[in-house]
Amino acid sequence: MAATTIAGANVDIRLWADPEQVEDVALRQLRNIAALPWTYKHVAVMPDVHYGIGATVGSVIAMRGAVSPAAVGVDIGCGMTAVRTSLVANDLPESLAPLRTALEAAVPVGRAAHKSEAFTARDAADWGPFWKAFDELTPLVRRDSGKALKQMGTLGGGNHFIEVCLDESGQVWVMLHSGSRGIGNVLALHHIEVARGLAHNQSLPDRDLAVFIAGTPQMAAYRHDLYWAQDYARRNRSVMLRLVCDVLRRRFHGVRFDEPISAHHNYVAEETHFGEEVLVTRKGAIRARRGDMGIIPGSMGTGSYIVRGLGNPDSFESASHGAGRRMSRTKAKNSYTAEDLAAQTAGVECRKDSGVVDEIPAAYKNIDDVIRAQDDLVEVVAKLKQVICVKG
Repeated sequence: MAATTIAGANVDIRLWADPEQVEDVALRQLRNIAALPWTYKHVAVMPDVHYGIGATVGSVIAMRGAVSPAAVGVDIGCGMTAVRTSLVANDLPESLAPLRTALEAAVPVGRAAHKSEAFTARDAADWGPFWKAFDELTPLVRRDSGKALKQMGTLGGGNHFIEVCLDESGQVWVMLHSGSRGIGNVLALHHIEVARGLAHNQSLPDRDLAVFIAGTPQMAAYRHDLYWAQDYARRNRSVMLRLVCDVLRRRFHGVRFDEPISAHHNYVAEETHFGEEVLVTRKGAIRARRGDMGIIPGSMGTGSYIVRGLGNPDSFESASHGAGRRMSRTKAKNSYTAEDLAAQTAGVECRKDSGVVDEIPAAYKNIDDVIRAQDDLVEVVAKLKQVICVKG
């Protein structure tokens, strides 16, 4: 699908989505971003675009010498990891409920944490320097060091999940979605508030789009905390994946795992685009350079895609991070019941109670449509369908 261009005050907006299908409030946010003097070239908008705080979810923004914390999102480093196993569908038991229970016992969900540290040298060799750097984060979070230790290797709630999936050939995959947990959220909200108070941000059309400027102590402090939180999120997924794979090792003798695929979708990166070095924020978007492997999940009842990037320069070599919500959590809870959820997740071993109705498949855009809309950004490698979904 070719992108649609909308003129902006400073740069244009390029959408891999039908503008008629984008919420008015999201379009206003995109116009606000395109009007910022630091925004470079154009704003790239993914087909899963929807309203977010400050910047839309599903937006890729390149800036010269500046970065907006709200264009990263409050779950810094949130992303996906997936791995193909040597198991096939026939290896799985008829009832998947015991396996789901074992996964939930291995990885705390929601607000829960491990009783003691779950990370080991099997997950990384440099835990000492990583945790030592915690003492150099903004003082606001230093009291939370114990919490951050025990949340390493935990899922969280909302749209985060652990899934066991089958591809179209019947091969079993493990996939999970999580971020930097509570620590990343605290750091993000702190720096957004700092940015809002800076003099150069007082006349912005939306103060939530406040930016830090290169060469300032505020920018240095944000990038320091940001990169640590992005690393925390990456390690968190790595520990969780090992815990999940250990469950499978105990239940399926001799199971083997391919090299994992992992990708952030709420983060900042220093990159070169159109010949210029810029800071790129992907909020609800993955990097899709030519050959990059990525994961684009749907909802808890519709399946997901493993993709390979095509390196489209107009998207700043990016693609969508998922199906994208088509209605708010509140609207979903008011529109659907637990019975609706059970019907829409038939055949999936998962929670089907009122506590996760806001994650009902109908609250999300059609993942197949989202994939078709970006066929010039990625190519499909595999389509997965979950048979187990763990949510907080």
